[in-house]
Amino acid sequence: MVQPAIPMSGLAGWSFLQSTYNRQLETFSDSASVKNDRAYMSEKLSKPVSLDDFMSDRRLLRVTMTAFDLGGEEWKGGFIRKVLEEAATPDSTFLERLNNPAYTKFAETFAFEDGTLSLDADKIEQLGENFETAAFRIAVGDVDENMRLSLNYQQKIVDIAGTGSSNDAIAYRILGNPPVKAVLETALNLPSDISKQPIEKQAEILRDKLSSSFGISDLSQLTDPDNVNTVIRRFHVMETVNNGPSAMTPGYTALTLLGGGQGFGAIASQNLFLSLL
Repeated sequence: MVQPAIPMSGLAGWSFLQSTYNRQLETFSDSASVKNDRAYMSEKLSKPVSLDDFMSDRRLLRVTMTAFDLGGEEWKGGFIRKVLEEAATPDSTFLERLNNPAYTKFAETFAFEDGTLSLDADKIEQLGENFETAAFRIAVGDVDENMRLSLNYQQKIVDIAGTGSSNDAIAYRILGNPPVKAVLETALNLPSDISKQPIEKQAEILRDKLSSSFGISDLSQLTDPDNVNTVIRRFHVMETVNNGPSAMTPGYTALTLLGGGQGFGAIASQNLFLSLL
């Protein structure tokens, strides 16, 4: 499998990844292991498959779960079966209560009718593309986890906040999605012990900080491309502030001079870094 190229961390690395994304994704998708996995999924789904056969095919389950950013959860056989069975039950509120957009999309796509799944060619093709992009994000994370978190946020915030749901529902979905939550916690400089608070209090803090930091009072505004970009950039800035800049960091020389060549204060460095946004 081709390893993504990310020669630097922070904002500079994110800008590089964005500018080379399409080319890198194409090269990655053309690697033997990714092509073989996609071909295997396409072949298996090109004809009707029973729920039992689907659940017993570990490779098929792994590839299809990856396509929904659920890779690594294929071991939850009993839970996955319940998701699929409940989705086929008209009166079930299981998915609504689960409140997980990824599993909802997974269940809606793999709609087993009378225990059998049949997908048309267009859906199989879309699944293949989704698998490639999700697998690429995983590979990016193997090189730089912050870049994977950024790519994940860039895609998933639309699913989470672009649903026409209430502010409360969106806040709870954010808090229930660890990668998206991690990006916003860092970008908003939320306290490290926020998870110890009741979920209602966490949602309140999140809404308040989004309003004070980004002027976002309606959480559906998080899907706006400018807001997505602003959050990701702030995430990388705050990561650099919290973990210390390197010589590759934009503004590094200014920060060093600010600290008299001996380092710099946290508030001063944060203010200077935020001024670069």
